[in-house]
Amino acid sequence: MRKVRYAMALAATLTVSLAACSSGGSADEPTSGSADGSAPDSALAELQEAGVLKVGTEGTYAPYTYHDPETDELTGYDIDVITAVADELGVEPEFAETQWDAIFAGLEAERYDIVANQVAITEERQQKYDMSTPYTVSTGVVVTRADDTEITSIEDVKGRTAAQSATSNWNALATEAGAQVEAVEGLTQSIALLKQGRIDLTFNDNLAVLDYLNTSGDTEIKIAFETGDSTSQGLAMRKDSGLLEAVDGALADLRADGTLAEISQKWFGEDVTQ
Repeated sequence: MRKVRYAMALAATLTVSLAACSSGGSADEPTSGSADGSAPDSALAELQEAGVLKVGTEGTYAPYTYHDPETDELTGYDIDVITAVADELGVEPEFAETQWDAIFAGLEAERYDIVANQVAITEERQQKYDMSTPYTVSTGVVVTRADDTEITSIEDVKGRTAAQSATSNWNALATEAGAQVEAVEGLTQSIALLKQGRIDLTFNDNLAVLDYLNTSGDTEIKIAFETGDSTSQGLAMRKDSGLLEAVDGALADLRADGTLAEISQKWFGEDVTQ
């Protein structure tokens, strides 16, 4: 593990905490740093003792989290980011793959500690989960069949049929625009339905769609227009986990030493982290 300073800082913090308790401080007083009073140092200590950061991810959302077609190994931008975060924290990542619409249920059921899957940071999600600082910023786009000349703006979406993951922010955008939304598991299924003529369009982020177009050479679909919505994505944790401060600290270090930019350049040829 390359980051020893977390363990050293933790030891120092625990020493101070023990001294404070022995000098008359109440052991029941909450430690600052998390909304529910749980101690972030304690949460990090438990994580480091276990040696594993359990990560929920789809494994089907290229280029973020997917299986390499040649090796079948789990890979992608989000996989690289969360692996670097785990390394900063002094633990190993352990991945649990699940469909997007079940991913938060798995987090709440404590099947994993964190979700790394391009989770858009929204007010609704921030009320339910601890969301890290952003590590991706992207733009929304609408995808149609290549021969479609009628859908060219957000106004043209009303009354059309879209395919979106039921709990995604893209579902919300499609619904707000007046589309009739059909629930699917992800972008791959949306594109299949689009090419079959069973839907008219799908909303998604520009980076995922551009990656699909570049790697597949698919000429049957196109980006019809950009929505104008800029979306920031972060890592999601349970509110009671106490891990937010440590994860944000790891992301800050990775940003400062250039690791995040390096990972971004590897996958996109540019810095999409801010």
